[in-house]
Amino acid sequence: MAPTLTRRQILGLGGLALGAAAFGTWRELQAAPAAAPATGLKLLPRGDRRLVLISDLNSSYGSTTYIPEVGRGIALIPSMRADLVVCAGDMVAGQKASLSTSRLQAMWAGFDRQVLRPLRRAGLPFLPAMGNHDASSSRVGGRYSFERERQEASRFWRGQQRNLGLTFLDASGFPFFYSVLQDDLFLLVLDASSAQIPAEQLRWAERSLASAAARGAQRRLVMGHLPLLGVAQGRDTAGNVVARDRELRQILERAQVEAYISGHQHAYYPGRAGQLDLIQLGALGSGPRRLLGQRTAPFQTLTVLDYDWSSGRRRDSTVNMRTLQAVDPQRLPPRLSDRRGRAQTRRSSATGG
Repeated sequence: MAPTLTRRQILGLGGLALGAAAFGTWRELQAAPAAAPATGLKLLPRGDRRLVLISDLNSSYGSTTYIPEVGRGIALIPSMRADLVVCAGDMVAGQKASLSTSRLQAMWAGFDRQVLRPLRRAGLPFLPAMGNHDASSSRVGGRYSFERERQEASRFWRGQQRNLGLTFLDASGFPFFYSVLQDDLFLLVLDASSAQIPAEQLRWAERSLASAAARGAQRRLVMGHLPLLGVAQGRDTAGNVVARDRELRQILERAQVEAYISGHQHAYYPGRAGQLDLIQLGALGSGPRRLLGQRTAPFQTLTVLDYDWSSGRRRDSTVNMRTLQAVDPQRLPPRLSDRRGRAQTRRSSATGG
């Protein structure tokens, strides 16, 4: 069972006021009134839609439990009054051939008990992407390297599909790739659980983004586990980013996709490359990493997106789950360049329509 927040933790979060970048300055954020323990986190106006983004929850191979930061995050999320919880993958601790089928099933049962069920009991829709530790799409000799893991992931998620609170548009590839229309938001999930996204899946994404449902939505978001560009030390390598990143980015830009959401690098960075926002989520679970070129100690994170339709703006806020303090975006590098020299700039917390 997920741990509850202590009074001290909740009071520390009272100064967070998630999503307030467009409503007040950073100093105003820090001075926001503390929340009462009985009501949880006190937030400034949440906008018309609020998404909570998490990623990389897993611990060591085969683990069926999670570190305290995960439990703390799951306990905190219901107080945020989100419209949707989005997870960019690595929910369980697979990608090891020696794990038995019963162990894989126990891992998904642990995820269900400690993560998914508490969120669904709170009435929060949950949108998952498969990570390399959930259901890696890597292949050897034309076969999936972790076929049993993909089978167990499919079995688990197809059993949950009707209970996720999602409005599916195309669920033919669920849980690996699919699309939903969640109120005003079109969200497309890719199987980026390895560096190789098949050409036919990219064509499917292009067709889906050209559909009337996608074009008629207020905003379009795409998510896959691996990012387009490397941002973390030890993860800026060929197998840890999408191989066809230029092609995918062009597809998303042509369709006027607002942002590509990813995990895997275990380091939070709100970037922008060309006309595309890159929301690179930090790990909520084990193994946070330093950003490229940085010495600051790594930490677990949870990210919130707030949409205000009247102003056409999105406000991003991220929590350091070790300190329960807001991450000051001004302390992040203004620019990151990966090993290939491909650069992204730090995006403002408040983004126009």
